[in-house]
Amino acid sequence: MDAIRRHELLATYRDGLLNDTLPFWIEHCVDRQHGGFMMSLDRDGSVIDTDKGVWQQGRFTWLLGELYNNVEPREEWLELAKHGARFLDAHCFDPSDGRMWFHVTREGLPIRKRRYAFSESFAAIAYGELFKATGDEQYAEKAKQTFQRFIDHNLNPRGVEPKFTSTRPSRGIGFPMITIATAQELRESIGLPDADDWIDRSIDDIRRFHLKEEIQCVMETVSPSGEIIDHFDGRQLNPGHAIEGAWFIMLEGKLRGDASLIQTGCRMLDWMWQRGWDQEHGGILYFVDVDGRPVQEYWHDMKFWWPQNEAIIATLMAHEFTGDSKYADWHKSIHDWTYSHFPDPEFGEWFGYLHRDGRISSQLKGGLWKGPFHMPRMQLTCWQLLAASSP
Repeated sequence: MDAIRRHELLATYRDGLLNDTLPFWIEHCVDRQHGGFMMSLDRDGSVIDTDKGVWQQGRFTWLLGELYNNVEPREEWLELAKHGARFLDAHCFDPSDGRMWFHVTREGLPIRKRRYAFSESFAAIAYGELFKATGDEQYAEKAKQTFQRFIDHNLNPRGVEPKFTSTRPSRGIGFPMITIATAQELRESIGLPDADDWIDRSIDDIRRFHLKEEIQCVMETVSPSGEIIDHFDGRQLNPGHAIEGAWFIMLEGKLRGDASLIQTGCRMLDWMWQRGWDQEHGGILYFVDVDGRPVQEYWHDMKFWWPQNEAIIATLMAHEFTGDSKYADWHKSIHDWTYSHFPDPEFGEWFGYLHRDGRISSQLKGGLWKGPFHMPRMQLTCWQLLAASSP
């Protein structure tokens, strides 16, 4: 990767974040009347549904705080982060058990709570950035409490009916993955005392149960002891998810000076790039089968925005940390394919959902799942990676 390419990429990520992604969301999603953010946006940014996903309330609040703390202390970003936190505080916690909702009305009335507790992980990192920005201890305490609720509920769910019977128990990679990323953020923002312990435990779980050296694969779902479950759900791989986890582990290796963790992350990327990259059309497929058989989910071959984002980060990070030119080639492939298909040249930001060949499937810019998180995190992370190694 020569100096000209690096300079062009740095400008693409930096300017895309500051001049396109962030202005789009600030202009269109901020609810000045009821608080929080309305994320269900049409192509032009118009609101098409006023309900609010709690994941996105926490994620955008985190992003705004992250930018204030690590890019520039713009007062607008801090005030909007506080705006998001006030909505979280007022409307996104169930007073009966302290857990967070997943989906609320515009005014903040609860609609749905899910069996898992990922709303808590995103709220925790949001509160962490606000503590770092303001020094207000209430935010640090809220960050600790919501992180602990995230841990406790995922390890020992209470007050919810299980989704499945006990006939075929399983474990997924999602919880240890998100634990790593959340603990990394809270270690940096509030100095979370047991962050390293949770990261160690989570990496160990991924290595022991989900990494299959004999078939060179990262399994999304396995039996409690790590065996492959030979049914649709057990054979189904999510390459983008595994690649996201790969860069979390690479980053931890870099922060600790631990080459073995960088190697583990690169190995995960290697395996899942081979399984997830679409050799015919380009881009990362959503689901594939571990044995190459048909996948049950009908959207398996679509190109969602976020797996491409995670692959852009992971390939660039692997190149920056190892110097292996293979990763520069992969990064060029995923960056160029993604940037030639997802950005909207007329109204800004990105489409979220494409057909396998890159045609637009939906003009939706945001909803309960898509919001200002994966893409701006990609833009910020890649900008920082390139800036750190620039002369």
